[in-house]
Amino acid sequence: MTLTSPSQAHILELMSWFSDADALLQWAGPGFRFPFDLTSFQEDLKANPDTAFALLSPTGELLGFGQYYQRLDKCHLGRLVINPAHRGQGLARELIQGISEVGSQALAVKQCSLFVLAHNQAAIRAYQKAGFILTDYPEPLPLANCLYMVSSMATSN
Repeated sequence: MTLTSPSQAHILELMSWFSDADALLQWAGPGFRFPFDLTSFQEDLKANPDTAFALLSPTGELLGFGQYYQRLDKCHLGRLVINPAHRGQGLARELIQGISEVGSQALAVKQCSLFVLAHNQAAIRAYQKAGFILTDYPEPLPLANCLYMVSSMATSN
């Protein structure tokens, strides 16, 4: 598997993974327009080539996508998603670990964090398998029924 900057073709495929507003909200959070077109999707995605990643198979198939940024002195992971045709294969862990390593090093931080909606039990289990634990967020959460998770172990810098 390879992590790389997403191309426009990757973004077009990523768009096909979200067919309704609820699925988009669960993945992207508030502020992402639906219905979308390529222009609005790219604007709302804010995919900086240094902080957004496509997880590719050895044959170049898009398996996942994710981003990172600094939040509360942590590498905050966002918009993590695995290709619907490949869920349940352990790819989330690979995506999370790869982005966590790159982001933590680039930001010179030792921990990662993320938000997840409380009803998204599959994502919560994947994040726990990747070493994240539920913890209290020090501010009001940005979305109802949102949980905050932090990596349980410091990553190497």
